[in-house]
Order: sequence, then C-alpha cells, then structure tokens
Amino acid sequence: AGWFRRLLHKPKPSSVESLKSSHSASSSPSSSSSSAKSSSSSPGTSLATSSISLSPVSAVDISASDSPRWDKSYDVCICHSEGDVELVSELVSYLEGQPESFRCFLQLRDAAPGSAVVTELCDAVQSSHCWVMLITPGFLQDPWCRYQMHQALAEAPMANGRTIPVLKDVDRKDYPRELRNIYYIYMALKEKSFRQIRDTVMRYLQELCRSSTKSME
Repeated sequence: AGWFRRLLHKPKPSSVESLKSSHSASSSPSSSSSSAKSSSSSPGTSLATSSISLSPVSAVDISASDSPRWDKSYDVCICHSEGDVELVSELVSYLEGQPESFRCFLQLRDAAPGSAVVTELCDAVQSSHCWVMLITPGFLQDPWCRYQMHQALAEAPMANGRTIPVLKDVDRKDYPRELRNIYYIYMALKEKSFRQIRDTVMRYLQELCRSSTKSME
C-alpha cells in the first residue's frame, strides 16, 4: 500500500532542536483519558487484568521547548515481531499523525543499516520514553522480542506507565510472566486500542512534565 511505503521512507528528524522549535509553536494539547474494557478474571489468578484506567490530569504542554520530553529521541518504541509489521506501521502512522506528533521508533524504518541488532534494540529502548509491547503469537516465539522486553524491564522495572503491553490473538494464560505486574491493553477493536495506547503515552509524558515542574519549584 502507498501509505506503508511512505511511512518506511519518512525522513528521520535532523535534530531534537528542530523538533522542539516546531512543537513549541503549537497549541497546548488538552488532557485526555480513557479506559480499556475490562475482561473477566478468575478469582485468585496472578495474571493482571486487561483494564487500564487513566485518571484525569491537568493540562500540560508536553511540547514546550523546555519539556523533559526532548531529553530522549523518541516518545515511544514499538517492540513487535516481523509478522506484525503492517499492524505496527498503522499504529505508528496513527501516533505520528496526532496533534502531538509523537516520535516513534520503527525498527524497519529507523534502525541504522549495518548496525548490530543487539545494539539497535538496546539503543531504541534507552532512547525512548515509553515502550509498546505488541504481544502476539509471533512475539512470543521471537527471541529478539523477548530480549527487547527484558531490556525495557531492566530500564524501568516498576509499573510506572513506560511499558505498555498490548495483547492480540494471545490467550491470557500465555501473557509473559515477566509482565504480570503490569496491566495490559487487549486489542479487540484496533481503533479503540490505538486510542488507548495514545492516551497512555500522553499520560506518561504529562506526568513526566508535571514531576519536572514540581522539582524545579
């Protein structure tokens, strides 16, 4: 499809400074929140449920020139298997098309040719604020997906909003044990799930900016 080719050939930003200047001229995004539909769970199960509730937060300009958002090269890194690249490309197009112009790391597009896979995966995690784990049957069978998941957990082991598991076509019993202290989004309706991912990333960046403002006071 034409949109897929355009996405893969989208030029990378020349610098963070150019992004800062372009976003600082935009209006302050309004806070938004949503919640995923909760699925039923058996009593006593150790598996996290699939609901994510986002409490309202005050409006924060995450795109201000002095925002801690610019401390990292990307807002979100998508960890996925090769078989899910088309769905991930749709998600990236959605996020990058939002008013906040979220900066996404898409391995097929943004990885440096000739670089070692291990280096690229580690750099992608360390250079991103949030990490979306698209957990599909392909993800569970891909050792590189597992590796990147473990890198993200090592970077931020607590459930602080940075790691965003998204389940698709995977039974709850197969949800990775390493993520069972983190609520996940269950992808039934693609458009709804994309919106939930966007809201979760937005919430983390707003909280990051609010924490930074408080520490300066």
